[in-house]
Amino acid sequence: MEKTIQNKNSKEGIGKEVIGLIKANIRDYMMYIALVVIMLFFSWKTNGGFLQARNLSNLINQAGYVAVLAIGMTLILIIKHIDLSVGYVAGFCGAVAAILITQKGVNEWVAIVLVLALGLLIGLYQGLLVTRVGVPAFVTTLAGMFIFRGLLNLTLQKTGTIIIPNEGFNALSNGFIPDLPGLGGDIHILTLLIGIAAVVLMIVSRVRDRQNKIKYNFAVTSTPVFVFGLVFVSVVIMSVIWVLSSYSGLPWTAVIVAVVLLVYNHMLNRTRLGRYIYGIGGNDQAAELSGIDVKKVTLFAFCSMSVLAALAGILYTARLQSATPTAGNGFELDAIASSYIGGTAVSGGIGKVTNAIIGALIIMSLTNGMNLMGVDVSYQYIVKGIIFIIAVAFDVRTRTKGR
Repeated sequence: MEKTIQNKNSKEGIGKEVIGLIKANIRDYMMYIALVVIMLFFSWKTNGGFLQARNLSNLINQAGYVAVLAIGMTLILIIKHIDLSVGYVAGFCGAVAAILITQKGVNEWVAIVLVLALGLLIGLYQGLLVTRVGVPAFVTTLAGMFIFRGLLNLTLQKTGTIIIPNEGFNALSNGFIPDLPGLGGDIHILTLLIGIAAVVLMIVSRVRDRQNKIKYNFAVTSTPVFVFGLVFVSVVIMSVIWVLSSYSGLPWTAVIVAVVLLVYNHMLNRTRLGRYIYGIGGNDQAAELSGIDVKKVTLFAFCSMSVLAALAGILYTARLQSATPTAGNGFELDAIASSYIGGTAVSGGIGKVTNAIIGALIIMSLTNGMNLMGVDVSYQYIVKGIIFIIAVAFDVRTRTKGR
């Protein structure tokens, strides 16, 4: 639960309250600060090119598959497991989608459903090994990494890279939502309307949460600080929306990721299953003694992860408009890093899917920005590794001090 600072003495002023609020929630704020700093740095080094509408749209499309994987990985890490197979599960599922569409003549939407079902079967297989057979998740998914890497190579062994000419499928990671009929112009009106709706929903949600805290006598921030926070977030959202609306509008990738995020955020924060997941992550033995079916919840987490890996494979394949033998290489590392950078606790029991999205944006912003600067890929890995270890070390230290 987010900590808050109650302004007991009005003479201290709002300034001190803001400083105290930041100190109390430094773990939650640091990732946002890091993302802003990274974006401003690359904008400076690329003479504004990083924040141009075309590149922001490209960044969203690039980050889509990592964001989807990070959402699923957050659940796995919260319950103190890990899934190392997701990269090649994504690559293999993307290859299967390509074969179904190009060689079997299957409709692209039917192919997507079949591939997601394949992801579910993979999750059942690995989840049952962990929960019923008792094979550790690390071993199960490490074996899965080898298995699905081999299956990916076998699938594409005869054909090599498969080009996908299907426009509907490729639009998932390259297309944009259409504008309202009869409203052609320089500004994408539907994107603006979606942005306004998102801001309104965010404000309503925050106001309700604040009212509930007041109702049950929880400490809350002062009204000026609360309003400032709402205004700041609203300005950031609408600034991004305005830039996108001046280009081609909102990418379909953003819509897909937003839907997945809303579903999982609701599940974790508003349902019994979400409480079970956090409870198992906090203390699995106590959770089992309290009546929670730990094995079923763990099985759900692995099935969920593999379905999202299949979706990530679809997005990545659509992005490249082809299935390649190298697809999936390192995806699991980006997903794990995104979750930890987003504040998921190394010890389990703590994590937010919304923050995992920020972690994914940090990872992909680094990649995108360094590509624009022409940085060698070897140095890119070094930089991302340094950022990762700093984020985890910072999280560990701040949690230790908070005890």
